[in-house]
Amino acid sequence: MKSSIFTSALAGLAMASGAAAKLKWFGINQSVAEFGSGTYPGVWGTNFYFPSTTSIGTLIGEGYNIFRVAFAMERLVPNELTGSADAAYLANLTTTINYITDNGAYAVLDPHNFGRYYSNIITDTAGFGSFWTTVATAFKDNDKVIFDTNNEYHDMDQTLVLNLNQAAINAIRAAGATSQYIFAEGNSYSGAYVWNTTNENLSGLTDSADKLVYEMHQYLDSDNSGTSDVCVSTTIGVDRVVGATEWLRENGKIGVLGEFAGGANSQCETAIKGLLDHLQANSDVWQGALWWAGGPWWGDYIYSFEPPSGTAYTYYDTLLKTYTP
Repeated sequence: MKSSIFTSALAGLAMASGAAAKLKWFGINQSVAEFGSGTYPGVWGTNFYFPSTTSIGTLIGEGYNIFRVAFAMERLVPNELTGSADAAYLANLTTTINYITDNGAYAVLDPHNFGRYYSNIITDTAGFGSFWTTVATAFKDNDKVIFDTNNEYHDMDQTLVLNLNQAAINAIRAAGATSQYIFAEGNSYSGAYVWNTTNENLSGLTDSADKLVYEMHQYLDSDNSGTSDVCVSTTIGVDRVVGATEWLRENGKIGVLGEFAGGANSQCETAIKGLLDHLQANSDVWQGALWWAGGPWWGDYIYSFEPPSGTAYTYYDTLLKTYTP
């Protein structure tokens, strides 16, 4: 971890060099269709639901232009990776995605599975490719769709993580989805704070369409888990991503912070602002960021960004809107 002095100097250098610019994407995760983990297929309205288009419309109206829509692989393609899509779940997911893109924003398809399928680590790269063929075929004609290979691989063989990502990329392109971006995630929960020491081999990923973006996640509490509203310090946001910034630049790659959040308090607010200022100052390698999370079932969750009364929405919306493209 870099010192805050080094961090400030790096951010200042980037600003002085003229690199600072608005991010390409800035938005909110949408989490509810993946709820009820372990209960499959589950009951719509009881175990899981779908995001509110009313809330998404409010956020689009405020300038947010990207929404990462979490879903469960087991519900979209039940029983086995090589199977067909469940028609009802796909229809509801498509309705959400189309609402987002029809209103001019980007929609990220996020299989929120942590590199697992029915709780087992996915080792069948061909089957994983088949799953992505099914998904990409359904959305290949929508240019504003982005494919996220899988949410937060963790505690997995590093070569397997590389191979799963590559299988997804190859399958998506082979299905005819050649104009869309692909977000590749890494091991160790895709944590930015360890990216340059854990996911070094992912620099070897190839994409025939040259639209690959590396998706990292970063929380600001003591164990990086995003389960506390207490941020370690006012500079912890920058401290934890600066190594990833260097990795992206050294390897000629582009990144996006697919999840970030902090508690509704002044220390976290300063840390969040510092983090976003750093991403913006280094927008030659960072393309965007998405807050975790919105969704109609979050209730009083500490990071809820669900309009009109989510804890984080009421506290952070005024600040976050200043970073929209």
